[in-house]
Amino acid sequence: MTANSTVSLTILIIRHAEKEGEQWPGPGLTPEGVEDKKSLVVRGWQRAGAWATLFGTDLGGDRYPTPIVIYAANPDSSPLEQPSRRPFQTVTPLSERLGITPIIDYQVGQESELASAIAGNSGVVLVSWEHKAITGRLLPAIASGQQIKGMPHKWDDTRYDLVLRFDRLSPDAPWLFWQLCPRLLSGDSPALME
Repeated sequence: MTANSTVSLTILIIRHAEKEGEQWPGPGLTPEGVEDKKSLVVRGWQRAGAWATLFGTDLGGDRYPTPIVIYAANPDSSPLEQPSRRPFQTVTPLSERLGITPIIDYQVGQESELASAIAGNSGVVLVSWEHKAITGRLLPAIASGQQIKGMPHKWDDTRYDLVLRFDRLSPDAPWLFWQLCPRLLSGDSPALME
């Protein structure tokens, strides 16, 4: 669907799920169980399943609507030495549940292009991305100069449990913004980021 002057857009942004080398034990693992430093740890795969339940069923209600389009950072291309597969893996269970192929046309560093592509949609769009690029480049690109109260300027490195939500009624309407804390897994926080 393409946006027009009477069609609304909701953008849901999540950070990729948990990775190796932080507070959660174990190595990164591919879906086949092969060790891989650029894949999710077991806790990350649990979170990916929890996102699939939250966004892929009616359990999330109006606060966590089901997306009709899913974007993830390209798992095969990155300005980094070896691209991360985590953003794509984070939405794999949800995309499989919904029968949606994630759009992986953009890599970390192409947040302006991603924001432009997202703006051409209507309905509900979900984005899984790298946390520093979310707050550093993606959020400002979506806001496009609009001063938005409550929009974080830095992503807390320990947080994997937040949903950043943008809503607008039409392409020329201002954005409404929320930070949502669904608290899907043990240890998830109810606190918002600053």
